Amino acid sequence: MKVLVTRELPPSTQKFLEEQSLELIQWKKDCAMPRDELLNSVKGVDAIFCLLTDKIDKTLLDAAGPQLKVVSTMSVGFDHLDIDELKARNIQMGYTPDCLTDATADLTILLLLSAARRIKEGIRAAEQGEWREWRPNWLLGTQFSGKTLGVVGLGRIGQAVAHRLKAFGITRILYYGRSRKLQAETDIGAEFSSFDDLLKHSDYITICSALTPETQDMFDYTAFSKMKPTAVFVNTSRGGVVKQDDLVRALEDGKVGAVGLDVCTPEPLPTDHKLYQFSNCIVLPHIGSATLETREKMASMALDNILAVINGQPIPFGI
Repeated sequence: MKVLVTRELPPSTQKFLEEQSLELIQWKKDCAMPRDELLNSVKGVDAIFCLLTDKIDKTLLDAAGPQLKVVSTMSVGFDHLDIDELKARNIQMGYTPDCLTDATADLTILLLLSAARRIKEGIRAAEQGEWREWRPNWLLGTQFSGKTLGVVGLGRIGQAVAHRLKAFGITRILYYGRSRKLQAETDIGAEFSSFDDLLKHSDYITICSALTPETQDMFDYTAFSKMKPTAVFVNTSRGGVVKQDDLVRALEDGKVGAVGLDVCTPEPLPTDHKLYQFSNCIVLPHIGSATLETREKMASMALDNILAVINGQPIPFGI
């Protein structure tokens, strides 16, 4: 079987891949496979192992040919796959669900802590010689104990974030989403809230929702204006949930206390973007799932999808 893999995989999964009896075509450079290279390499393959950076559309599927059996993406999201076109051609699809909850929740906590405790300013102060004697009013941040957390999207990641923050002393958890999460209300004491009430009452707000037509640009200037001016706002979901120009304006106008972002629009965010200039805004390069354990699991699941299909077995993590 001929398999195209569009990037080098984490070490253990890469080794396992190379041990398989496959005709392997693999892009091993540490960058996205160029579109023309992808269209050329996909010809005649039976399986495609892809990433979020690879657009699997009609043009690519035409280039691959009718023998293509399966496309497996090393991601939880699959916006880059033309689902309708794949279904029309009876091509099986795989992804990697439920494997990055802990890693992304951990990073969300890191951003909440870092923004709340002014870590960006502290690092700069130490590096630039501003660190002098101990000062009782210097670089004062806020702490979690006795505060209210607002979670937009109380799915697996949102619940994991809320559960972790209870250990830090958060006393009230508000959540907003499409439907109530009754089990989470029981397990972590979360309260279903309107969006406006969540914005009004939360000391910390984190987005853990998917990007949908309903959530696109939901955090606009009006939303930021309804927050407490001291609120800490973190997004580790998708950049499109935030109207980014409005966030810049809100920071300029003092509508939000501190911000932590792991996702932006576009990605990568240009180095001259205004968001980098705010001392109370931390921007990370979309590394929510970037632990060795999680990336190995993602790669292994994506590869398992391919091996199952080409061996005539049911796809274990199908879309």
